[in-house]
Amino acid sequence: MKLQTDRLNFRQVSADDIHNIHELHSLPETDRFNTLGIPETIQVTEKVINEWLVGQNAQPQTLYVFCLDLIDTKQFIGLIALNIGKPMYKTAEVWFKIHPGHWNKGYTTEALAKLIHFGFKELGIHRIEAGCAVENIASVKVLEKAGMKKEGMKRKILPIRGEWKDNYFYALLDEDFFGIE
Repeated sequence: MKLQTDRLNFRQVSADDIHNIHELHSLPETDRFNTLGIPETIQVTEKVINEWLVGQNAQPQTLYVFCLDLIDTKQFIGLIALNIGKPMYKTAEVWFKIHPGHWNKGYTTEALAKLIHFGFKELGIHRIEAGCAVENIASVKVLEKAGMKKEGMKRKILPIRGEWKDNYFYALLDEDFFGIE
């Protein structure tokens, strides 16, 4: 499977990506709104990656976790994923985590737009969902620029560093994507 944009190459995550992913997950900036928390050891990151690989290797595939690399330099800049829900509902959830050195350059919106396209056009998904902490203004902007619609808020649902945080819920339907009325 080959996914790419003008600036980004998507490749499915592998065990070989452990050091890049561990570094990304260990940064306080990328952990600020994350429920995983900073991994105490590289073995914690390895366990997370192994869980992703189970979903990637399932038949049919239930999880697509991609490393994002810059096309020009082949530099790893982050992760983006599409988690497939129950087949009957044809839903999926997206998430992303980008290295702070690559924030505010449009990479996340570009990657999310491509992943949404992949979900609707290639996988035949009916509904793609996402959530983000209310305070995570950057993610709110990315989700909205990618065309996702805010559907509501759940109060104190995210456990982040010992506190319960509110979460916005976003979604995009295939009929929105394809312009069907």
